[in-house]
Order: sequence, then C-alpha cells, then structure tokens
Amino acid sequence: TPEAPSKAGNSIADIAAGMYAYTNILAALLQRAKTGKGSTIDVSMLESLGEWMSYPLYYAYDGASPPPRNGASHATIYPYGPFKSGDGGTVMLGLQNEREWVLFCEIVLDNPLLAKDERFDKNFKRNESRADLLVIIDACFSKLTTDQVIAKLDQAQIANARLNDMQGLWSHEQLKARNRWIDVGSPAGPIPAMLPPGLNDSYQYRMDPIPAVGQHTDSILTEIGIAQSEIEKMRSTGAI
Repeated sequence: TPEAPSKAGNSIADIAAGMYAYTNILAALLQRAKTGKGSTIDVSMLESLGEWMSYPLYYAYDGASPPPRNGASHATIYPYGPFKSGDGGTVMLGLQNEREWVLFCEIVLDNPLLAKDERFDKNFKRNESRADLLVIIDACFSKLTTDQVIAKLDQAQIANARLNDMQGLWSHEQLKARNRWIDVGSPAGPIPAMLPPGLNDSYQYRMDPIPAVGQHTDSILTEIGIAQSEIEKMRSTGAI
C-alpha cells in the first residue's frame, strides 16, 4: 500500500545493474573482436530499475494516473495472478489471449456461456471488471483442490504454477530431478546448498566448505603484508 510499501525479496537494484553491466560487457567484447577498439561502460542502478518498470511506467506519462496496485496480479491483463483453491493452496495462472479466455471458461470454470458475457468478452473489459470476475473464479476454485485446479489449467493449456512456501521449495521434485542440491561442509557438519542456476557441460560448480569464524584471519593478514608478530599482537589486544 502507499502507507506501507513492500520491500522486494532481494536486492533488485544491484541485480538489475549487474545484469545490464554483464550484457554491456559482452557487447563491448564483441565490438572489440570486430573493431579492435575497447569501450567504456556506465550502468546506473536507477536507470536499470526504470527499465524493469516496463510498460506500466508509460501509463503515468505526462501526469496521467498510474495503473492501480494489484499485488502479484498483472497490471493490465486479467485473470493473471494468484487465486486461492478450496484446500487453502494458491495457484498462479495467466491468460494470454482471447482463445485462452474461451478455454478457461469452458474447461476450467465449466461455464462456456461466460466467455460471451459482455462484461468479460475482451481483456480490457475483464481488467476493468476484476472484482466481479474474481467472485466467479473464487466460487469455482473454492470447490476444487489445488491439484484439481492445476489439472484443469493443464488440460486447457493455460500457463500456471503452484505457489510454494519455503518448505515446498526445499522439497520441490524438479530441483531434486535436476540435482540442484549439494552437501557443503561447515563447522556444524554437512548442510545442503543450492547450486547456481544454469548447467554447463564444460565445467562443474565449485562449492567449498564454509569456513569457521576466524579460520582464515592469519592467512589473509599475512597475504596483505602484516608480519606474524603484529598478528599475534593484534590477537593479544583483542583486535582480531
């Protein structure tokens, strides 16, 4: 809400800028290969976030009103977002076009006449009548389990996903099938860690044991030129 903004789960400004720095570096390398000339790149976190705002930003051009806040739902397409099922689960779904709207009504909602309802027969109408359509969808989904909703969406070939909690992600079958977990050593014993995204058949990711607190203090200080006698003095005074 405007009164209580929500923080994104991770540091998106840093990640966005890093992504655009990465693509600019690749472009610079290609240019150097073609022309022999290097490049200076300049990437702004603000500009990167502005790009990630995508087209909803342009709705507010020249003082116009921005799209209303829609939580995890799409700003301009409906139905597109999270919906509750009868067993308390949440299903994410997204309709991409009018063909899928017809299939959604026929197969998922079991209400083919709804596809021709003048309140909902175009996306802009569905977007304007979200509250009315949500009542209809909720009434249908409340009678179904999460698995049943997903099965109907799969049958209609409509994009969907189960909204997982933390434990659901830990136990996700796809992560296990793709061997994305690896045991890493630590002072407390082996712990599971997720491998970085992406598979490359030319190398394997290196996941070293997690060091104990202070394990590398002496080696790091020695590496930067501090004598062992000074290190011992620092330790005796509690500096390290």
